[in-house]
Amino acid sequence: MARLRVAVVLGLLGIVAAQDEQAQDELTKLLCSEKGPGEWFRLGTSDCRNVIQCTEAGLQALRCPHGLAFDLELQTCDWKGKVKNCDNKVKTKKAQPLLRTLEPLCQENFLACGDGTCLDQQVFCNGVDDCPDGSDENACDMDNDPNRAPVCNQADCKLPDCYCYHDANEIPNGYQAKDVPQMITITFDDAINNNNNDLYQMLFTDRFNPNGCTIKSTFFVSHKYTNYTSVQELHRLGHEIAVHSISHNSSEEFWTSATEDEWEREMAGARVIAERFANITDTSVIGLRAPYLRVGGNNQFSMMETNSFLYDSTISAPLQDPPLWPYTLYYRMPHVCHGNAQRCPTRSFAVWEMVMNELDRREDPAVEAELPGCAMVDSCFSSKPTADRFYNFLNNNFNRHYLTNRAPLGLFFHSAFLKNDPEIFDAFTFWLDEIIANYNDVFFVTMTQVIQWMQDPRPVNQLNNYEAWREKCQVGGPPHCIGGTNCELNTDELPGETLRLNTCMRCPNKYPWLKDPLGEGFF
Repeated sequence: MARLRVAVVLGLLGIVAAQDEQAQDELTKLLCSEKGPGEWFRLGTSDCRNVIQCTEAGLQALRCPHGLAFDLELQTCDWKGKVKNCDNKVKTKKAQPLLRTLEPLCQENFLACGDGTCLDQQVFCNGVDDCPDGSDENACDMDNDPNRAPVCNQADCKLPDCYCYHDANEIPNGYQAKDVPQMITITFDDAINNNNNDLYQMLFTDRFNPNGCTIKSTFFVSHKYTNYTSVQELHRLGHEIAVHSISHNSSEEFWTSATEDEWEREMAGARVIAERFANITDTSVIGLRAPYLRVGGNNQFSMMETNSFLYDSTISAPLQDPPLWPYTLYYRMPHVCHGNAQRCPTRSFAVWEMVMNELDRREDPAVEAELPGCAMVDSCFSSKPTADRFYNFLNNNFNRHYLTNRAPLGLFFHSAFLKNDPEIFDAFTFWLDEIIANYNDVFFVTMTQVIQWMQDPRPVNQLNNYEAWREKCQVGGPPHCIGGTNCELNTDELPGETLRLNTCMRCPNKYPWLKDPLGEGFF
């Protein structure tokens, strides 16, 4: 079978294989030598769509669909214009450290680089190439990082400060599902401005949780094009403001590989901007989400710890039943690092992970075949869904949470998904009103309010007077400021651009940006 597969696979790729069986064996050995398990590679560079893989059953062929090319580094098909390694036949080989040898190569608490150099264990996987061959940074996933966080130890990890678990059926604080409020977190990413202000008013005005408080949302705000007068009003009404970066750099690889300093400029800088120009003075900006959901590994979470961010909401957990509760990162993540080329944290951090449980994209899971999950709601549909399909999708995912362990249900949106399709918006508001009318144990809350409940839980029958959820319960009166000032600004960091900054505060000297988040004009 393997010999037949060699000829067939090479034939599919337009390559004539030797007919002699021994020659085919030798060809297979030659092709598969020094190839990693499951590694896709090319035989030629004339067509970037074609790759092969060595398996126990022989060679396997793959041809990317028309318009796509195979990215050897990411090991997946991608848009042809984004693939920069079509001239290469194999994935770049990186030197590996000698972490597991029959006999120790180095003294205690030291490890060997790929070339045998011994270095302190602490410098491995610290984001800096310390080995002469750079191998100390080439085996840094959760299974290989020599300084990785330990597995969950529930004897030492206790709420309110720490939460980890071995079994997804577990519920924090040992609660029974019937006593747990089903929390739903509606979040929106990117800029807040006149394109979506009316959407947020229609969604959140005159809708109330069972405790009499208005339903709340969390906004992950990116800086450019944001109207900070609107941000200030959302904060006044009790919604949570979190950050989504200053630049929203369009390179996904940037976020994967950004240094700790770059993460600090983007996220801590975005918090400085929001606090100054939306007049947020209560230190409530404590969460972040990375653009494109690209996890920044240890650099991101080290920055968060240093800058007192309480939680991240970037890491996706693969679709599973039951879904996962949020957890702290003192201990190892309770699920795989999900997604192509993601770089999840491996070390221990004093940060909460508001994990993005993937949603089930099927309208009727009882009769439809299994499909991969999706994190952002608008990524769950390959084409425009009908209102009925979207409504069924919402109910299906609600039941996956409500009827099992009542892990918080995250509905993560970009505003355009609802704003640009009146039928989808109507289906969503119909579903919201139906849930509010029919359930007295479902609460639409912010990310921080989820953590507050986990740290200081109350059963459903005691939530009407739960103090943590009554702050800004119903906010009346007019906005602090109407209209604001539309400041016309520039900055040396973005030469040639004139940008507008709407704020109720005094206009800065320059447009706030990475090196100058206060817009003072010097850096």
